[in-house]
Amino acid sequence: MSTAKAAKQFPALIQHALTRVHPSWLPALVQGLNAMQETSPGYLDSLQEGAFLPDSGRLFAAFALPLTSVNYVLVGEGPYPRAESATGVCFMDGAVRELWSQDAQAGLSKKVNRATSLRNFIKMLLVADARLDAGNTTVVAMAAVAAAARLPGSDLIQDLTELQDNLGKQGFLLLNASLVFRPEVAPAKDALAWRVFLQAVFAALDQRQKNEQGKKILLVLWGKIAEQIKHIPASAELASICSEHPYNLSFISNQVMQDFFAPMHLLIRQPSIDNN
Repeated sequence: MSTAKAAKQFPALIQHALTRVHPSWLPALVQGLNAMQETSPGYLDSLQEGAFLPDSGRLFAAFALPLTSVNYVLVGEGPYPRAESATGVCFMDGAVRELWSQDAQAGLSKKVNRATSLRNFIKMLLVADARLDAGNTTVVAMAAVAAAARLPGSDLIQDLTELQDNLGKQGFLLLNASLVFRPEVAPAKDALAWRVFLQAVFAALDQRQKNEQGKKILLVLWGKIAEQIKHIPASAELASICSEHPYNLSFISNQVMQDFFAPMHLLIRQPSIDNN
């Protein structure tokens, strides 16, 4: 049976979401969804019957990045519990647009500051780029960075879309341990249902490693929930680095993360790359 025909067995919302993924991912995602049907009968139907975040069209948004472009898998816990914020990709809060405050006395925008993990991630990137001292990330210090960012011709990116684009250019698959948030269901229960789906995702990435001699795909795991990914068998075939979750202030000073991200210069405007 072709992949397209196989997808027709799933609820309508799943079929719709699959139309938005890059074709290179379809066989693995269909395999993972079939495994969910076997291990958690009725689960996908329950999504069809109820409400969840992100909306169904963005359920597989992370898989817009071609399988052949993935170099890293950044794993988050689950979607934001707010409709505007839940985008289907981890750590990218849809409520955030501008990164820098227009207030001369402030640094990051109010919406970035409210998104604690994103705020600390950006501060860590600034430290990695030697634009901020890890020992001084106060509002005053950030105001100086923001002032430079607002200058005409600044090389710093200006909004969250640019940060997400830069992550994509580096080959980051921005994946959540659970692809859905439902207020009436414990997150751990949803995450358990998606585990066999992620097994198919990691198996596809491992197969790519084997097909491309010398290719190594790295898991970037932030926090204890993300580290549970290691219990998925296929993930053992991928190298990994771990840190505390970015909602911890200590993340800003994490030397492992600074060393890893420094060469990428994610806060700097970068040329376009065709990922098609």
